[in-house]
Amino acid sequence: MKWTSLSDLRKTFLDFFESKDHKVLESFPLVPRDDNSLLLINSGMAPMKKYFTGEVTPPKKRVATCQKCIRTPDIERVGITARHGTFFEMLGNFSFGDYFKTEACLWAWEFCTQVLKLPIDKLWVSIYENDDEAFEIWTQKVGVLPERIVRLGKEDNFWEHGVGPCGPCSELYFDRGPQHGCDSPDCKVGCDCDRYVEFWNLVFTQFDSDGKGNYTPLEHPNIDTGMGLERLACIMQNVDNLFLVDTVRNVIKTAEDIAGIKYGASDKTDVSLRIIADHARSASFMIADGVIPSNEGRGYVLRRLIRRAARQGTLLGIKGAFIYKVCKTVINENKDSYRELEEKSVLIEEMIKTEEETFGKRLNIGLQILNELMEKSDSEVFSGEDAFKLNDTYGFPIDLTEEIIAEKGMKVDRESFEKLMKRQKELARSARKDDDNNAWSGDEVNLGDIPQTQFLGYDDFICEARVLAIVKDNKRVESCSQGEKVSLIFDKTTMYAQGGGQVGDIGVISTPEFDTKILDIQVFDTLKNVNGIYIHHCTIEKGSVKVGDAVKMTTAVKRRMAITRNHTAAHLLQAALRKVLGDHVEQAGQLVNDSYLRFDFTHFSAMTKDEIKQVESIVNAQILKSVVVDNMEMPISEARKLGAMALFGEKYGDVVRVVKLKDNFSIELCGGTHVKNTSQIGLFKIISENSIASGVRRITANTGLGVLKMLDDCLETMNNCAAALKVSSLDNLVNQCKTVMSESKNKDKEIEKLKSKLSSGKTDDLFKQAVDVLDFKLITAVLENTPSDELRNIADKIKENSQDTLAVVACLSKDKANFMCTAGKNVIKKGVHCGKLIKEIAAITNSKGGGRPDFAMAGIKDTAKIDTALKAVENIILTMIK
Repeated sequence: MKWTSLSDLRKTFLDFFESKDHKVLESFPLVPRDDNSLLLINSGMAPMKKYFTGEVTPPKKRVATCQKCIRTPDIERVGITARHGTFFEMLGNFSFGDYFKTEACLWAWEFCTQVLKLPIDKLWVSIYENDDEAFEIWTQKVGVLPERIVRLGKEDNFWEHGVGPCGPCSELYFDRGPQHGCDSPDCKVGCDCDRYVEFWNLVFTQFDSDGKGNYTPLEHPNIDTGMGLERLACIMQNVDNLFLVDTVRNVIKTAEDIAGIKYGASDKTDVSLRIIADHARSASFMIADGVIPSNEGRGYVLRRLIRRAARQGTLLGIKGAFIYKVCKTVINENKDSYRELEEKSVLIEEMIKTEEETFGKRLNIGLQILNELMEKSDSEVFSGEDAFKLNDTYGFPIDLTEEIIAEKGMKVDRESFEKLMKRQKELARSARKDDDNNAWSGDEVNLGDIPQTQFLGYDDFICEARVLAIVKDNKRVESCSQGEKVSLIFDKTTMYAQGGGQVGDIGVISTPEFDTKILDIQVFDTLKNVNGIYIHHCTIEKGSVKVGDAVKMTTAVKRRMAITRNHTAAHLLQAALRKVLGDHVEQAGQLVNDSYLRFDFTHFSAMTKDEIKQVESIVNAQILKSVVVDNMEMPISEARKLGAMALFGEKYGDVVRVVKLKDNFSIELCGGTHVKNTSQIGLFKIISENSIASGVRRITANTGLGVLKMLDDCLETMNNCAAALKVSSLDNLVNQCKTVMSESKNKDKEIEKLKSKLSSGKTDDLFKQAVDVLDFKLITAVLENTPSDELRNIADKIKENSQDTLAVVACLSKDKANFMCTAGKNVIKKGVHCGKLIKEIAAITNSKGGGRPDFAMAGIKDTAKIDTALKAVENIILTMIK
C-alpha cells in the first residue's frame, strides 16, 4: 500500500473495471434527468435507476462510473465536524442482469489487495446475517478467513426502500488501528468510532419487495456497488478526514492564503476554512452542470452554499468577494477528470463573484438589523415574524439567521415563520395563471412493449404510419371515436416532440390515400417519453381509429417552418452573444415556438443599446450571407473535436446530432429542427432584453414573418400618432413630438407659477387668522377645495414668511381630507414637534399620522370632528412647551 493521489485512485478504479469488460461512463450531471424525485444526484446509483428497473436500456450490461454527488441534509454539520461534506465522488461498478455476487466479491477483493495493495490483515467484511451464499463466496471462492467476516442485521446490511427491488449487501472495512478506536472492549466492525472505516458497499439486488415483508426473487438480479472516492483516499493517504486529502487540502490552502490564517491554528477558524473549501467545491460543480442561483429548488441549494461560505469569510476577516478565487483551485484540481469545469471556468467564477457581491450588500444590512433585534429581545426565542421580514425584505436566509442566533443561545420561532412563508407562497400561487401544460407524457402508462418511434420529421412533413397504442384517461384502450381526447402512439411520425426548448408539433391524422373511411384527428401537441416513444395528444373530430390501423400523418408545415426559423436563429444568437459579450455566455434555457424565440443566457449586467445593436447586426449578417446549415449525426468524441457547444448541464449519448453552419460560425449539439440555409430565416430583431435571475438575462426576438408583423404594427402606431398630432408626413413626426413636449413643459411651468400665486394668496389669508400663543403665532384653519399636493407649497410659504409660526390646517378636497402641520425653527426650539402634535390631532378624527418636527401630515376619517380637533391644538401645544 503506497500513497496515491485522489485523481490516480479514480483512474485506477475505472481502468480496473474496464479490464473486466465494463463500459466506463462519464459522470452524469448533478442535475437529474427525467427524475423529479431528486433535486440533485446524491449517489452513484441515482442516475441509473431506470437501467435497474428496465425502463431504459443501459448502454451495456456492465458499467463503471465515478459519479459526482451532492448531499445537503447535514449541511449544518459541515465544517463543525471533519466527517461531513456536501460534495463527494462515488466510485461504482454495476451489473444489469449480467454477473452477480461471485464476480462482485472476487473483483472487489482483487482491486483492494492486488491493485491497491491494502494489507489483508487490515481488511474486514460484513454480510447480511442470513446471507449464507455471500459467506460461502467470501470464504470458499475469495479466500477471506471466516473470523474476519461479520454478520450484521437488516438495518446495516440489507438495502431496501419501500416497494421494489432490494437485497442484502456486503461491506468492506479498513482497520485504522486501536489508536483511532473508542477503547471499548466491544469495539468491532460496525462500531461508531473511527477505527473501522466502511469504504465499499456491494449491494446484491436479488428480490422484489411488496413492502409488506414478502420478497420475490428477481429473474435477473443486479449488482450495485458504491465506494466513496474521498474515503478511499483517506485510507491510501493515511489522513484522518476528507479535508486532508490532497485535492481538498489544496483548496483549503487557497482559502488559508486569502484569509492569512493557517489550518490547524484554532478549532474556530478550522470550521470556517472547511466550510469554505467544501462549499466552493459543491458550487463549482453545480454551476458547471447548469445550476443557477435562485430562491427555489436546486438553485436555492447553490445560493445557500455560496452565502454560507461568504459569511465564513466575513468571520475570518476577509473583505469583499473571495470564493470565486477559491473556485479557481477547485477547477484546477479537477479539470483533468471533469473538463466541464475548465470549459465553464469563466462562468463559474463570474457567477459566484456576482452572487457574493450581491449577498455582501444584503449581509451587511441584514446583520445590522439582526443584531439590533437580538439586542432588543429578552427571550430565548427569536420572533418568526422578524425572521420572515429579514428573509422576505432583505434577502437574509432563514438558515443563516438560525446559525447566527444559535451562537447566542437563541432559536427561531420556526412555526410562525413557516406559516408566513406558506401564506406568501399561496398568495404568489394564486396570482399566477393556472398552468395548462399538464399533458400526459406517457410515463404513467406501461408502454414497455412499444418500440422507439421512428422520427422522419427532419426531412418530411407527411408520412403513412400505423397505430401502435391508444391511451385515454391514463389507460390503454383498443379504439377511440369522435369527440374523444386521446393520446396516440405510432410506429413512425413526422411531428417533432417537445424538447430542447422547441415546442411540439401539431397537425392532422387522416386516412391513407385511396381509403374511403372518413377520419379527421387534430393533433394539438406532441411529447416524448424517456424511451423515445412519441405521444401525440389528439382530439377525434370525425370517425374512429383502432390499434393496428394505418393512417396518414400531416404536420402543420407553416407553423413548423416558423418554429424552425426561430430555432436556427437562437443558435446564431448564442454565437453572436459570445462574440460580443464573451465566452462566459451559456444557454440557460430557451423557448422556441412559431411566434417568437426566447433565449436565456448567463451574463452579469444589462446589455447596452450598442451591444444589442451589435448582436442584431452579426445575426442578420449571417442570414444575408446565405450560409448552408448542416445537420449530421456523429460520435460525441468527433463532435467535441469540432468544437460543438453542448446544452448547459445536459447529458448526451455516444452518438449525437450536430447542427453546424458551413462557415463554422455556430456549431451546436441539437436534436431540434433547423433551416437548410440561413437566408430562410429572413430577418432577426430583438424585442427585449431583461434580467430573470441573478446572473441570467433573457432575450426575446422575432424572425421572418414575425419581424414583418412587428414592422407593420410599428408603422401603424406611428401613423396613428401622426394623425393624432396632425402631422402630414412621418418625417416630421419626431420634430412635432418634441414641439408638443416643449409646449407641455412650458404650460406645466405656467401652471406651477399660478399654483404658487394661489398658495401665496391662501397663505396671506391664513396669517390674517393667526392668534398669539405665548410668544409665537398659531394658525388653525380649514381650506376648502385644496388638493393635498398643494399643502407642501403652503407649508413652505408659511415658513418663508415666519419662523415663529405654527400652522395646523385641515384640507378638504373632493375625494379625501387631510391635516397638515408645519412649524418654524423658533417654534421647534420651544419643544413643539409636528409629528407628535398631528398624531394626537388625527386620533380625535379616528385617524393616524406622523412626521418630522417641522412638517407632518395625517388623514381625516371623521370630518365631523375637524373643528373639535383644531380647538384641541392649543391645549396640546401647551403640554409640549419646554
